Amino acid sequence: MSRIVLDASALLAILNREPGADKLTPQLLSIAASSTVNLAEVQSKLVDRGLSPETAWAAALSPVEEVIPFTAYHAKTAGSMIPETRAFGLSLGDRACLALGLALKAPVYTADRSWKKLRLGVRIHLIR
Repeated sequence: MSRIVLDASALLAILNREPGADKLTPQLLSIAASSTVNLAEVQSKLVDRGLSPETAWAAALSPVEEVIPFTAYHAKTAGSMIPETRAFGLSLGDRACLALGLALKAPVYTADRSWKKLRLGVRIHLIR
């Protein structure tokens, strides 16, 4: 496995020491990538909890080995997922993560159980 992709829920589980975070071992984190969209989501949550924007951004980056910019290809892929994801209530951030997983041909790690029902051509691992 060359890379894995972390969803915002997985990043927050790590940062908040939530159940399931232990499934994201140091070995997995050493090959972890995340979309800039998901990092913005994590930073936003942390700022909302009172961290400064700079501290929140540093924290959001800390578990990730590689930051992947959200490209036009990712945007088109995420936008095209609406028919398959609408019933599950996935956000733009969720679809951005899945689009990155598809683009990298990498498994996606999330804490969102509804993702297990998705059939998008990307392998999904639930951390809890």
